[in-house]
Amino acid sequence: MAPPRLRGLIAAAVAVLALSACSTGPADDTAAPAGGSSASADAGAFPVTIEHAFGETTLTEKPERVATVSWVNADVSLALGVVPVGMPADTYGGNENQSTPWKDAKLEELGATIGSENAPVQYSETDGIAFEDIAATNPDVILAAYSGISREDYDTLSKIAPVVAYPEIAYGTAWQDSTRIIGEALGLTEDAEQLVTETEQAIDDAAAEYPQLEGKTFIYGNLEPASAEGVNVYTANDNRPRFLTSLGMVQADVVTENTTGSEEFFIPWSAERANELESDIFVTWVPDEGTRDAIAGDPLLGQIPAVERGALVADSDNTLTLSISAANPLSLVWALDRFLPMLGEAADKA
Repeated sequence: MAPPRLRGLIAAAVAVLALSACSTGPADDTAAPAGGSSASADAGAFPVTIEHAFGETTLTEKPERVATVSWVNADVSLALGVVPVGMPADTYGGNENQSTPWKDAKLEELGATIGSENAPVQYSETDGIAFEDIAATNPDVILAAYSGISREDYDTLSKIAPVVAYPEIAYGTAWQDSTRIIGEALGLTEDAEQLVTETEQAIDDAAAEYPQLEGKTFIYGNLEPASAEGVNVYTANDNRPRFLTSLGMVQADVVTENTTGSEEFFIPWSAERANELESDIFVTWVPDEGTRDAIAGDPLLGQIPAVERGALVADSDNTLTLSISAANPLSLVWALDRFLPMLGEAADKA
């Protein structure tokens, strides 16, 4: 999938720096939703210093008001029982609440259903980071453990509250690492570790029901018929291939050989060389079922070995695509019963 990447610096950023709402202290309840937590944070864990791509961030005390940017971060916070005061609206793959089924279920459990008094503020990231909206929630911390924020974004956000950025690679944080980083930032290290363990066990249990996946080679990419540049291939830095690997599958040699040492989450691949993309299974997303047929009939993409064999997993459900793309403990468990049957069918054909 080639989702929009939220890197733009909006023109209002300069004005944000002067906002009086940029205080990191506790806010009046009328200023923004209070948020909440079903988990008991360890106040003794603070101060805590978290290293990341832009240096390090020190949190002197347990954050009470949590804002998030990009994907994943709000989901992890919710999975740990902490309701953000602000989070991005889900436009791609979102429902009528500009949320997702797994977020909605957890928000209901925590008494913060969208539209209710305790619900998080939702802000659009269609045109970039929503600096003013984030500042208005008066957060104690801004979670960006999984994101692609730039240095400029980081510096601007840091004027609002301490920022927990990604550790190394933009959009390259494994969901386990996002969970542990956010758990540390919220004083919930043990809860985060337990959440990782339980989620990995759920994945293992689901994979055991599809033994045909074990050892199958895969390529996870994006295919656009009738385009000379119609192929993108996701690297091992991306959570989509990581998810398939966790099921016992193996990234195809052609991807490994062409992405070793890469810090990108995907690489472009010429459609003229589509026949070189050898793997047992090819996984992609499509806007509709008609595009799946167009891929098979495309004179170039149709030469992909897995496509020729009918071992193509082409998902047209944006919500399901989002659940794997923005992998986190809530979304992955939701996706298992929906995604693995498609993989199993393709593995049988391989």
